[in-house]
Amino acid sequence: MQIHHPTLEHLSDYASGSLRLSHALCIAAHVEYCSSCRQQVQKLSGLGGNILSEIDAKDSGEQLLPLKDRVMGQLDDLEASYADTATAIAASDQAAHSDRLIPKALRQFIPQDYDQLDWARVSPAIKITTLLKDKDGAQISLSRVRPGGRMPHHNHTGDELTVVLEGRFSDESGLYSKGDFVLRGANDNHRPTVTRDGECICLMVLDAPIEFTGWFTRLLNPLLKKNHAQS
Repeated sequence: MQIHHPTLEHLSDYASGSLRLSHALCIAAHVEYCSSCRQQVQKLSGLGGNILSEIDAKDSGEQLLPLKDRVMGQLDDLEASYADTATAIAASDQAAHSDRLIPKALRQFIPQDYDQLDWARVSPAIKITTLLKDKDGAQISLSRVRPGGRMPHHNHTGDELTVVLEGRFSDESGLYSKGDFVLRGANDNHRPTVTRDGECICLMVLDAPIEFTGWFTRLLNPLLKKNHAQS
């Protein structure tokens, strides 16, 4: 059941086409799992079309004020309905995506199966594969962690967007399951741990490399920065 979603602001930027490629890819993957977010994207797209149809190139700023107030009111209504509908339809989403299906948004990178990708082992429990580096410098990759595996404690030096594709993991902020969307900002510190009932595969977008904080793992930070720059 998806209980972690993008913000309404993220969905609005996605619906308007103003998100950069790497971030839009994560939203698109989540939206395939989440009916409530699909509905919000459709509503936001329709709202944008209505705005454009009402704006006249000759309208003055004062004439546009009532339109602005009406639009802001509709956004408030959308935000309220977003929270109400997310829980109500999550169970049906979980049933619809019970099989191991690759989101359509990722099939250009994963034509067949996750097993066919070129995975690099970074620890006994963790494997990583890089899908693409966006022109803005963001790294788009997949992580694959065995049941019960733990990532080392680390800080973020930029935003990290994560969508759970298979399995579940937890950190200091909660439990995340298939389809969940997670945003971590700069200076966030956490240690994700995969549940013991199955491996966990996640789509990750890193705007900047993470920094390990442990005594020994921090020795890997220069390698992480180099890999991020060369991906």
